[in-house]
Amino acid sequence: MSSSVQRKRIRKSPAARRAEIVVAAASVALAEGLECVTLRRIADELGVRPGLISHYFPSVEDLVAEAFGDAASAELDALLPADEDGGTPTQRLTRFFAQATGESYDDISRLWTNARHLSRYRAVLRDRVAEQEAAWCERLAGVIRDGVERDGFRTEDPNVTAIQILVVLDGLGVHATIGDSDTPAVVARMAVATAERELGLAEGALG
Repeated sequence: MSSSVQRKRIRKSPAARRAEIVVAAASVALAEGLECVTLRRIADELGVRPGLISHYFPSVEDLVAEAFGDAASAELDALLPADEDGGTPTQRLTRFFAQATGESYDDISRLWTNARHLSRYRAVLRDRVAEQEAAWCERLAGVIRDGVERDGFRTEDPNVTAIQILVVLDGLGVHATIGDSDTPAVVARMAVATAERELGLAEGALG
């Protein structure tokens, strides 16, 4: 009796296969940039034919937008989980800034810069960037509103404050892309300082 038994090939569901493609594309986008997300490149990453990728994404523009959206959403969920079981608003913001201003955040910062640049020429990506900007603003504004209600935050408009904080973070992200490792502490802390000032908190309240 032969000891070699041919394993039955397991066919992935369309949903699982599509998700696998998006995850692979997001990984390439984070590591190398959205310009490197092509049907052939993702096919090579997964060891499949390009035709399989085009079956799920007939247009590479759709795949690029999905790759950015997946990476940006995953980072948002990691930095500011939607559930409210992660501590007080002050603790949540402190953790957010600790993670969003460190080296581990540089890749996603570069991806945002990359996406905004390319979105000038790619309508599908432009819509996805706008969608993600709104999601990030709403999630951060939600924490701020919660802080106003129960943690001593003071602001007339949580949405405006959220935008101010995100704009500073974006600026710091662009600064990080030039590879300047000698950033003065006062500059590195600008996003935190902005949040403390706009929320009426004492200096150092957010770490």
